[in-house]
Amino acid sequence: MMFFTESFGIRSLRTLARKLLQLLFDYKIAKKPLLFHVFSNGGVMLYRYMLELIHTHRQFSSLKVVGTVFDSAPGRRNVVGSMRALAAVLASTNVLLKYCILLAFAILVVVLRILLYPMTRFFHESHYDALLKEPSRWPELYLYSRSDRIIQASDIEHMIEARRQHNVSVKAVDFSDSAHVSHLRAYPSYYISLCTSFMHDCVGCS
Repeated sequence: MMFFTESFGIRSLRTLARKLLQLLFDYKIAKKPLLFHVFSNGGVMLYRYMLELIHTHRQFSSLKVVGTVFDSAPGRRNVVGSMRALAAVLASTNVLLKYCILLAFAILVVVLRILLYPMTRFFHESHYDALLKEPSRWPELYLYSRSDRIIQASDIEHMIEARRQHNVSVKAVDFSDSAHVSHLRAYPSYYISLCTSFMHDCVGCS
C-alpha cells in the first residue's frame, strides 16, 4: 500500500489509520495523553491520515495528543531512497520478481511523483507537503542522521525549520553516523533518554 496504491493517489492507509485510532477507544485509553512515535516515511503516511481524522472527525477530535517523535522522517520525493526502501522490503523475494517490481516502482515514481506532480498535487498532495502546513501545535522531536541512505537529512531539516516558523516547539538530534531507523540500535541509552525526556516534557506541559 505504501509503495504503490499511495503513489497512485489511492488513500489506502486511511482505513488503517482509522482502525488504529479506534483501538484507543476500544481499550478505553482514549482520555490518556497520546504521543506518536513515527518511523520512516511509511509511518509518516499513516500519521498524516491520523492527523486528518483527529482534525476533522468528531470522535477523534477528543483525543489528547501531547507530542510526536519522528525517527528517520519525513522525506520528500526521493527516487533513490524509495528504491532502497523497497529493495529492503523485498530482500527475501525471488531475484527476478524483485527487480521487476523495482523497475515498475521506479517508473511509477518518476512519472507520477516527479514529472506529473505539478498537476497531481491538486488531487493528491504529498505526505511531506501536507505535514509542512499541518495545523497541530504540539511539540515535535526529530531523530535523524546524515548517514541515512533512504531519507535525506536536508529534507528533515527543512521540515524542522518550517514547523518552527509555525510556532511549533521542535527539538532535533542528528546522530551523524547511524543508518536509517537504526539510531536506537546504535545509541540505545542516548536514544531512550531523549525519548523519555521528551515524553515527560510533553505530559508535563499538557
